[in-house]
Amino acid sequence: MIVLAVPVVLSELGWMAQGIVDTIMVGKLGPAAIGAVSLGNAVYYTPSLFGIGLLLGLDTLVAQAYGRRDHDECHRWLAQGVYLACIVTPPIMLLLAAASFGFARFGITPAVAAPASTYLRLLNWGTLPLLLYGGTRRYLQGVGQVRVITVTYVLANLLNWAGNWILIYGKLGFPALGVNGSAISTCIARVAMAAALLGFAWRYERQRGHPLFRHWAGPSLQRLRQLVQLGAPAAGQILLEVGAWNLATFSAGYLTPVALATHSIALNYASLTYMVPLGVSAAAAVSVGHAVGAGDPHRARRAGWLALGLGTSFMLLAAVVFLVAPRPLIALYTRDPRVLAVGPSLLWIAAAFQIFDGVQTVCTGALRGLGETRMPMFANLIGYWVLGLPLGLALCFVLHWGIYGLWIGLTLALVFISLALLRRWRRDSVKLLLTP
Repeated sequence: MIVLAVPVVLSELGWMAQGIVDTIMVGKLGPAAIGAVSLGNAVYYTPSLFGIGLLLGLDTLVAQAYGRRDHDECHRWLAQGVYLACIVTPPIMLLLAAASFGFARFGITPAVAAPASTYLRLLNWGTLPLLLYGGTRRYLQGVGQVRVITVTYVLANLLNWAGNWILIYGKLGFPALGVNGSAISTCIARVAMAAALLGFAWRYERQRGHPLFRHWAGPSLQRLRQLVQLGAPAAGQILLEVGAWNLATFSAGYLTPVALATHSIALNYASLTYMVPLGVSAAAAVSVGHAVGAGDPHRARRAGWLALGLGTSFMLLAAVVFLVAPRPLIALYTRDPRVLAVGPSLLWIAAAFQIFDGVQTVCTGALRGLGETRMPMFANLIGYWVLGLPLGLALCFVLHWGIYGLWIGLTLALVFISLALLRRWRRDSVKLLLTP
């Protein structure tokens, strides 16, 4: 489990690093450039994450086929993932192109709206490589090849950093393109990521004596439908979860600048720790899927519980750090006394939900290994949008608890989601043992 999880965790951290590198590299251009990149990325990732979510069904289908040692079936599912990426890319790109013209209409200051619009339009050209990368990554995870994913992300981040340096500031004889250079650099890095993973997949299968492209499957409507039936709920779950936290950030904008800044810092730390159980979740999906495909329900159940133990153990350590050293963590971002006064209490609330966040994330992966993707979507719908967000907004704005009330609501949402998914995993894993 650790061999599977560690490279995937590093890959998730590498995903975060791309956005961080872009923001840091444009920092010298001033606050407007930082705002443009942040705003462009925020708009871009919502529909693109939905597209990536549609491909999450490959975790189940490839892993279970690999567990049965049906390598040709693994190849066929990769082919359908490539076709699905090509199908969903045009509507996503059209939606993003339309959104790029809407910044000024929503009251964004012109100094930010204009560069954000061009940044988003350029970034949009990297959508197909991003989705091809997402599908190929799921395939490689499903066949147990995870180290190459980490290597690819490290090289892609180095390429993105070099591209930013050259294109933003006009180095090595290139023109200085500013914010647009950052978008172009990211697109180049994504093309390289997709090409590298497809190359790794081809080399791996050739070495095993199962050439990847010798019998490349054509599109199959039945298989595409099956992939979407698994992936659509997973994509919906991602949108519900990301949308809830984005709405919380938007709502925090109506509070004081200190509250918004503190919320952003605490959310950055919570997002960072979340990457570890997210990687363990992917490892759980693969391990459970392998065992199910091999017809070994006892191993599938052990894999799920082991992943839960790993994920929650890390989140327990993260909670201890948040409880013991909140002020030094906040001080890494700012030494503003007002933020330092509010921040520790917010990190203490974050500490309270760390274990629950780990449980719900890993359970989502373990259930995906069984082929269950609907329950996590419904749990997030009820937990965030029926219970947590309404309660948090009421505590924040009606009872005037401020940012603390908002985070208390989100914490209760995570408690509900984690308990619901843990109960479902326990039930389904026991049911798996009883199935003849």
